[in-house]
Amino acid sequence: MDNKLLEILVCPLCKAKIELDNKHNELVCNKCKLAYPIEDEIPIMLIDKARKINNE
Repeated sequence: MDNKLLEILVCPLCKAKIELDNKHNELVCNKCKLAYPIEDEIPIMLIDKARKINNE
């Protein structure tokens, strides 16, 4: 994922910065404990498509 894109993306729920998780190919909001999938190099930043995460 492009670093410049990663710098401007925020969690759609809480507006916190998100982190790239290469292992699971998703973007993670540690504040909301949500992970947003990346499909075909496109982040899917929809709350209803996110999965809840634990402290992995």
